[in-house]
Order: sequence, then structure tokens, then C-alpha cells
Amino acid sequence: MKLKTIITALSLLPISTIGASPLTLQDFCNVRPASVKAMTPLADGETYAAISDDGNAIEIFSYKTGKKTGELFNISGVKGELKISDFDGFRISENGKKILLWNDTRQLYRHSFTAEYYVYDIMRSTLARVSEKGAQRDAIISHDGRMVAYTRGNNIYISNVEYKTDYAVTTDGEEGKIINGSPDWGYEEEFSMIHSMRWNGDDTVLAYMRFDESNVPSYSFDEYLNFCNANPLADLYPQSYTYKYPLAGYPTASVGVYAFSIDNRVSKKMDLPISESDYVPSIEFDGKGERLMVMIVNHDQNNLRLFSVNPASTVGKQIYTDSSKAWLSPKSYQMVTYLNDSFVIGSDRGGTRQLYQYDYNGTLRKQLTKGDFNVTDYYGYDVKSGRHYFQSTIKGAINRNVCYSDPKTGVTLLNKEEGFATAKFSKDYSYYLLTYQNACLAPQYSIYSSKGNKIADIETNKAYMEKFAKAPKKEFLKVKNALGEEMNAYIIKPYDFDPNKKYPLLMHQYNGPESQEVENRWIMDGVFYLAQEGVIVAAVDGRGTGFRTTDWTYSVYKKLGVLEAEDQIAGANYFATLPYIDSSRLGCYGWSYGGYMTLMELGAENSPFKAGVAMASVTDWRFYDAIYTERYMLTPQQNAQGYEAASALNRTQNVKANLLIMSGTSDDNVHFYNTIKYASKLSNEGGLFDMMAFAEFEHSFRKCTGKQQVYRKINDFLKKNL
Repeated sequence: MKLKTIITALSLLPISTIGASPLTLQDFCNVRPASVKAMTPLADGETYAAISDDGNAIEIFSYKTGKKTGELFNISGVKGELKISDFDGFRISENGKKILLWNDTRQLYRHSFTAEYYVYDIMRSTLARVSEKGAQRDAIISHDGRMVAYTRGNNIYISNVEYKTDYAVTTDGEEGKIINGSPDWGYEEEFSMIHSMRWNGDDTVLAYMRFDESNVPSYSFDEYLNFCNANPLADLYPQSYTYKYPLAGYPTASVGVYAFSIDNRVSKKMDLPISESDYVPSIEFDGKGERLMVMIVNHDQNNLRLFSVNPASTVGKQIYTDSSKAWLSPKSYQMVTYLNDSFVIGSDRGGTRQLYQYDYNGTLRKQLTKGDFNVTDYYGYDVKSGRHYFQSTIKGAINRNVCYSDPKTGVTLLNKEEGFATAKFSKDYSYYLLTYQNACLAPQYSIYSSKGNKIADIETNKAYMEKFAKAPKKEFLKVKNALGEEMNAYIIKPYDFDPNKKYPLLMHQYNGPESQEVENRWIMDGVFYLAQEGVIVAAVDGRGTGFRTTDWTYSVYKKLGVLEAEDQIAGANYFATLPYIDSSRLGCYGWSYGGYMTLMELGAENSPFKAGVAMASVTDWRFYDAIYTERYMLTPQQNAQGYEAASALNRTQNVKANLLIMSGTSDDNVHFYNTIKYASKLSNEGGLFDMMAFAEFEHSFRKCTGKQQVYRKINDFLKKNL
């Protein structure tokens, strides 16, 4: 196959980079392109709010000029006795009169945290503490800014800072049994649920979810302090961390949906057909804030029902359903927006992800998008213009473009370049911040008018691009799998690449269901360091990956790892035919699902790899969480044969390559147990391998210099074994 590049690697590099200093591993792991401050659109449609550079204020900026026009909050301007020295984040009430602030943030899981919350009165410049009784979690401010709902100790509380009341909504919360108002670990990880409480439109009702995880098995692991900890020798007796974690085939939390009346302080359970094994991945109020919209997904995750519920009578009416021959993607059905008289939702039913508009009686008004592309994000509806704004793969699966659809012109692209574009719109859709990047261009941030006219560049990352001018760059191509199907692929060559030399190859992968590794966007991380060190890095998005057709993605249903390994091996075999690749020095590497892929490939009977690196890997799907695993595999009881075929533990006897396997001991996602089980089996069979365990590190290695050490070790391992 003739190698065809989509982007010329040097075409966008500044001329002033001659003689740029060599890049270090620390540069690749720690130096990131500049980004703009998180923007909170304000109600006037002309301005947005953002935290000041020094972190002490919330400033107001004009979309039209990009310049600061005022302040909403400043630590130094707070009146009264209560003061704070810092804050970590904020939310503005819907009426614009109050600001919810928080500090002393302490991370729980991937998204969740506890903090001390405060309400700032913009008119009075005064601050009030939400609660005096300890840290709070998942606080949400009412539309009028008078009340804050939050959780503590698995119960829900409502604080009225004006009347200085702070009372309990629920009292039955109990660790390991009942959780009110906050998601359990599984819902947070697999449905990206931040909190499970919602205010209705006039703040007279607080809807919430109640999780009963009494029947969910507990999972425990020892926590060993790392030497980047302030007191690394404080664990002479290591602590055991225990939490509820349902493995595949075991019970998940049962869920109920409730509505609490502010007036009479009574909770009612909504009358919904939720079985003990069903999931409720979303609750929201409709566009008018009157009826509660509740999604129910069956345990096999291939059928969705949407109910419109009257919180007062508790009666619900089913208004929408969707189903799949394999699984329903949360990325699709959670792409939902409730408007005043209708709602817009994503569905994969036609073979690609498209947008559909329904009224609240469940009648389809219109299919908003149609074509051989996928909608990847929905930004909302502009009432004035009748436009629906969204992001799509209209320029190909590896690209993202910002578009709009309207009744007159159909789909129009707001940016026409290949690359990766995202948008954040003002309240009235008059302006938007466009973030654009591609494989050779770091993120560019610019403000545009709704007509597509650029108003101002906010950040161009010029200095950053100059620093990384001599870094390796991606080139894109197509590679065929064993069935002759084309896979999107990239190759990364050293900056000083010599076509007359022979280089070792490292296949970098993730390849989990609906994932994407081959993207036309700027990423400069550890694998580029490995390329700089003399390894050619390549990747292919094989069967099961996303943003193509559902047939391509669903092909791995009930047999994870099998077809993906075949496609990765096919990709490696293709690259091995290139004149500058040494076919005797092929390696593979991945993290998480990619680590699992490494083990599946090394254990394949036709494995071409001389070496492999498996990082934080699942080694058998019976060891992983139920919501994720059963979505693609069903339960072990339903699909015993599929689990056997998908187990890396059942392929250890074929592993002949040099293996490096690594994991963090405090990984609450892919447990260290996976690595220990695999190492034990390989060792019992007489296998020799390298292994590193990282004390106290979680799944993403966010502590200290963890990622630098990982890539130092990988580089050392590859130099010795490739």
C-alpha cells in the first residue's frame, strides 16, 4: 500500500525554530500547550466570566472585543466577617445574583470531590458558608440562588443561606448501603455522572436518585504510601481501602428516583418501572423545568426508555425508546438537550450517530442530521435563527468540524479545515469560542461571531510551537486488516528520520469499544519521546473503535480483544513491509485497554512481536467492573465462551516475546489484582518478564513524576529488547 499523508509534517512549523534546544522527557510529559480559562457564558449573551490569572477574582470579558470589562467577584472585595483566602471553582445561579464558590477540594474518584462551599451575594458583596457541619459534596445552587443542595455522609441536605437553615432531605444514607444524591463508583466512572440531584424550574422541587448498594460486593486493596508523599514511612501497617465495586456478573446498585417538595419537606418516590438490575443514567427537568425526564436502560444496556414524570403525582409516561442489536452507547443517548417544547437526542439506529428532535408526546418532529458521518457533540438550539449547532466527523472519522443545521440550508460547516475543532457558545449563540488544532498545530483559541467572522485570537501557542518544532510529527494513512477492510492509521517518525536506515517499530494502541487513537489533533506525550529516541511509533484503529459505522464498532460484541488483536497484528505486519522498518524488531505498547491489547497480541499464536509493554491492564474481564464489561460482553453467565476467548490469562502459554508489565497499587479502576494474577500465571508456566509496581499510584498516574518514570522505563526496556 502506498503511504499517503493527509498533513505535511513540516508545513505549519515556524521558520524561527532553527537551532531549537533538544526536548527532554520532562518536556514531553509535563509541558503542555496553553489553554484559555474556563468560560462561563453570562445571561446577556455579550459577555462571559472566567477566573483571573492570579486566581483571586472572577472577571467579566466581552465576546466582541475579548477584553476584560469588569469583575463579578474578588476575594479582596468581600464585605462582612466571613472571608476566604482562595477558591477552586464557581457556578453562577441562573438569575445571576449569587455565586457558589468552593475551596479545600479533596478528590474522591475520577470526577467527584468534597469541598467547603460558600454563596456569594453579588449585590451585597457578602459571603455565607453553605454548612458549618463539615465538608460537602456535589453542591448545586438553586436557580434563584437562595438554596444549595448538597450531600454529606450519603444523605442530602438543603441550606438556605439567607434564612440560615440547613436541614436534611434524607436520613437513611449509610456507607456501603444507601447513597442519596451522589452517584456510586460505577455510575460516576461509566455514565460520567457527577451528581444525581436536580432543581425544578421554580425551585419548589429537588429531584434526586437513591442508590441501594447493599447487595454489591465490597472490594478491598492495601494502600502503600509513595515516597513522593509527605510522610512515606507512616504506613508501618498499610491501610486497607474498601469500597463497593461490582465485578462482571455480580449485582449492581438498585436505583430509585425521588422528588422532594420544598414547601412540605416530603419526598415521594416516582412511579417508574425500574427493576433492581436496571440503570438510570440520566435525570433532568424538561426545558420549562416542570416535568422530570428519566432515562431507564436495561441491564444488558441494549434498550432505552425515556419517561416524562409529574413530580407531584409521581406518574410517568414513556415518550421515547431506542434499542440496539449490540449495545446502546451512553455517548449517544446522553447527548440530549431538553428544549421548551421538544427535546433533541442522539441515536445510532441508522448505522451512524445522528440527531433527532421529538416533542414531549413522543412524536418525531424531524431527523436533524443525516449522512455518512457521526455527530460527536450537540451544542444546542438558537431560537432566533432556528439553527441546531453540533460537532461532527463530516470531514472524515479522524477529524471534527463545528456545524449547524437549519430547515433552509441543511448542514453548514462553521470551520471547513481538516483537523479537530470544538466550540463553546454564548448564551444567545451570537458568539462562540472556536478551538482548532491538528496533528501539526497546537490548539488555537479564537472568538467568532455567529456569522463565522473571526473577532479575536485568544491564544495561538506560538512559543509552545517553537519549543516543539523539532518534535516528531504524525502522518496519517490507511492500512488494511486481514479481511481487506481499511483502518485509519498514523505513523510517527523521528525528527531526523533517515529513509535509508532500519528502525524498530512500536505499535501504540488503545482500541477499546467506541474509542479512537488515530485523531487529527495535537498530542505531544511520552510516545513522541520514544519516537525521538529512535523508535518509529505507529497506530491503527481496528474493529470495535468508534466514529465510523455501527457495524464496524459492534463487530466486537461479546468477544472483546479477539478481532482487535487480529487487526493490530495486521497493522504491524503491514508496517513491517516498509523499507525503513526492521521486521525483526516489532513491539507493542498500550495503557489500560491498550495494555490488555498488548497481552492479547503477545499471546496470539501468530504474534510477530519481539517485545511488548502492558500498562495498567485488564487481564480477564471477570476482574473488571460490571457496567462497562457487561455493556460489551453481557455477564459471564450469559457469555461464558466469550469470556474465555477474551481472557489474556488463557493466552499466556503463547507468550514468547519480552514483556514489561506495570501497574499502580492503588488503581481503583483496573485493580492491581489484574497484574498480579497475570504475573502469577506466567511465572507458574516458567515465563520470564519484567515488572514494575508503583506504590499509591492510581489509574492515570497523576502523582509526582509517575509518567516520566513510566516512559523512562519503557525507553530503557525497548533499547534493550528491540
